[in-house]
Amino acid sequence: MDNILKNKLTAIQNKLRTKILLENGFELKEIYLVAGVDLAYWSDNDVDYSVCCIQVLNYLTKEIIEQVDYVGKIEFPYIPGYLAFRELPIILETVKKLKNSPDLYMFDGNGYLHGRHMGIATHASFDLGKPTIGVAKTYFKIDNVDYAMPENKVGAYTDIVIDGEVYGRTLRTRENVKPIFVSCGNWIDLDTATKITMHFIEKNSRLPITTRYADLATQEARRRFQ
Repeated sequence: MDNILKNKLTAIQNKLRTKILLENGFELKEIYLVAGVDLAYWSDNDVDYSVCCIQVLNYLTKEIIEQVDYVGKIEFPYIPGYLAFRELPIILETVKKLKNSPDLYMFDGNGYLHGRHMGIATHASFDLGKPTIGVAKTYFKIDNVDYAMPENKVGAYTDIVIDGEVYGRTLRTRENVKPIFVSCGNWIDLDTATKITMHFIEKNSRLPITTRYADLATQEARRRFQ
């Protein structure tokens, strides 16, 4: 990766990270609509494409209120640690298609659980202007720090602490299944992010239905568009 480009991207991330606020900018009773966001990729004739799907759910009933998708060419290369620059343009085009305005967004990916605290959930928050949560299926080590496995009971968790700072949380959503990794995006605290994530857990998956439905939708959309 070109050092000039890397320095430019890092500078953007470092500037944005000073504006992160890991506090609730809302009361839970104010959350009515929650969006799940995911993307899927494929290549055709050496051109990379992505489809983004957003599912909007009623927080109380968990019903799907709206679903939109958007397909576009990927203009930015895959660079570990800078994934938001690749995904965000597609995400924002998808958001434009929404008729409803979500009160909170949940991403299939990380937020504060990132080397510079700028995973997609955090980075996207500044364009969306809404609280965000990152929910990842796997953990990529930061500064060679691993996670501690939580107890094998629903709701058990261990915090991922790096240099004395809590980056995110390893959360057991179901017994006898692998944990997931929850982190704040922005304008939310980790306990609330965990509570909302657990609220959307159902018995047939370890993932919250917000991002699970979005993931299923992207796989179907990829088959349709590919």
